[in-house]
Amino acid sequence: MDYKKHFEDWSKEELLDYLEFLLHNYRVMDAFWFLNIEKRHDHQEACLINELVWGKTGQLAARDLKERFGSEGDPLQVFLKTQSIFPWAILVGYNFEDHGDHIMLKVKDCPSQTARLNRGMGEYDCKGMHLAEFKAFAHEIDPRIKVTCLYAPPDEHPDDQFCQWRFEMEKD
Repeated sequence: MDYKKHFEDWSKEELLDYLEFLLHNYRVMDAFWFLNIEKRHDHQEACLINELVWGKTGQLAARDLKERFGSEGDPLQVFLKTQSIFPWAILVGYNFEDHGDHIMLKVKDCPSQTARLNRGMGEYDCKGMHLAEFKAFAHEIDPRIKVTCLYAPPDEHPDDQFCQWRFEMEKD
């Protein structure tokens, strides 16, 4: 389907406003989807389904972003470039640090976790979901990219940071 025809006459500002709407809608849909699975079944089932959904989402997004925005060069740099424009990375405000031989990802303020805490719901176990997402995303970029979670809920974590991840090439 040719979606571009709907936007040909839009100004840059209108396109950016619409992009902001789409990103917000993406986050709202994800939140209500999870909350309703959790309500209808239970928290553990919602987390398990979330792992399946985000694992596949990570794989397909990496494939599409790589095709659209480039896949040439160092695999870690391709990973960084594509992961940086993945909608969830933008919504959460992932903080990437490029150390040359590895990339660190730190999340100081997670909108999903913060919203739950503000509503008295407690943190949810997002480690498995993000592990599935990041592994599938990284594997699609290059199967040799190793994903390591240093901590993520339900793990203990500093008060000023929800999670931290490391991405590096596997040693031969």
